[in-house]
Amino acid sequence: METLQRTANRGSVPTGYEIDNSLKLEADNSERLKSNSYHASSTPTSSKIGTFSFWVKRTELGANYMVVSGNSARYSRMYFNSDDKIQLYSGDSSWNSVQPITSTVYRDTAAWYHIVLRLDSTDSTASNRLRLYVNGEEQAWGTSPNITQDGVFTLCEFGGPTWHSWGSNLSYFTPSAYFSGYLAEVHYVDGQALAPTEFGETDSDSGIWKPKEYGGTYGNSGYYMDFEDASNLGDDESGNGFDFDENNITSIDQSVDTPTNNFAIPNVLWNNYNTATRRYTAVEGGTRLAGNQSNVLWRGIPATIPVSSGKWYVEVEQDSTNSTNFLFGYGSADEQAWDWRELTAIPSGANNGGGAKCLYSYNHGVYGYDSAVDPWQYGGGNSRTQGDVLCLALDLDNGYGYWRKDDGAWFQSGDPSSGSSGTGGITVPWNSTQSTVIVHHTARDSGVFNTNYGGFTKMTISSPNTDANGYGRFKYAVPSGYYALCTKNVAEYG
Repeated sequence: METLQRTANRGSVPTGYEIDNSLKLEADNSERLKSNSYHASSTPTSSKIGTFSFWVKRTELGANYMVVSGNSARYSRMYFNSDDKIQLYSGDSSWNSVQPITSTVYRDTAAWYHIVLRLDSTDSTASNRLRLYVNGEEQAWGTSPNITQDGVFTLCEFGGPTWHSWGSNLSYFTPSAYFSGYLAEVHYVDGQALAPTEFGETDSDSGIWKPKEYGGTYGNSGYYMDFEDASNLGDDESGNGFDFDENNITSIDQSVDTPTNNFAIPNVLWNNYNTATRRYTAVEGGTRLAGNQSNVLWRGIPATIPVSSGKWYVEVEQDSTNSTNFLFGYGSADEQAWDWRELTAIPSGANNGGGAKCLYSYNHGVYGYDSAVDPWQYGGGNSRTQGDVLCLALDLDNGYGYWRKDDGAWFQSGDPSSGSSGTGGITVPWNSTQSTVIVHHTARDSGVFNTNYGGFTKMTISSPNTDANGYGRFKYAVPSGYYALCTKNVAEYG
């Protein structure tokens, strides 16, 4: 069973409640939040009743750990398992549990999932003691829980000090596994088993599940993290003061990619050369790509959001510790020819057709589609430097793409504001009704680069620039009339 495509939230529907920030977590960096001793020693309202509500956007498939509760004696946790199903290692204080697993898999890396776990061991109906909802819909257990009536939940606060941790598989002992993705709107309500409608609602026009503000109480040991304070990303806004300790997390890990404005990132669902081999390692919120196939050149990976109109701005940084080259441009989402062979022979000069136009960081030439190399090159040949940022302004209303390096002049005396004349631009060579995606390629396993669609990036940005709508965090100024590739902008222009 595939993901909940119809109800998956891509931030593209209007809502009266806006979420401004999320937290980027990266497994490779051992990033996690851990409750402090003040929270651990609190006396819970209930050890039998509670509710977890939070939003996640996945950037790596396979085993990823979301939340864990534990002490030196016992622990429980909720995570995506190796099959991309949600699994709980959760039970009561007598260890009455069979590690329940959902029937559904959750592999949509383009969307946000709203997850609600509702616990109430006092309920006389066994099936109501442990209930899971995703995007407002109750999920069936492929393997059912066996929760004793009136048992003490180890996922809630239970006798003795208990620590909660977000983004790892253990809270008391040293973790050995973590979570990769984005986390937003984290609620733990102590002493109440709440329906998902307390935290979200179905949009009346689209049928898409969207967030709403929670107006209730949290109980003695409850907490709420909104990630709006970059200097204190573990801040508890519930009123209980249970600020979480930040492990390997800094202010740079705050993101504006949220369930109410979802930003494009490279799409890891296209991240296979064959059925078993990843061509890229995608880390840092899916925005940092490293080639993973030493014998496979120029395999492309597209953005998660395709568009067929509008004007869009994206940045890509050549990693400061690596000088291997990459290609960065746009391709036809409908043909998907960029995914396999159209750029394989670059930079030898051979051409395999297909649907992409990409700037080559080595010589600033444009490759792909109906010619191996367009009849111009930028910057006089081998001008690349570690730390270069290549910027793309893609005008799909008029059918042209423009590139520049850093905040310099647009290559080939380009003018992104020139409209239908396309001054200095490279054409979009497919039917205007076809969708277009931003495409990234790298040469070999040593190639590393950082993408920036405006939601999150590993690039160092001291004074962020936004588009005219106030969206995105870019290193350089966004050209007039161009916008970050996010769902609020796509709803208006795309």
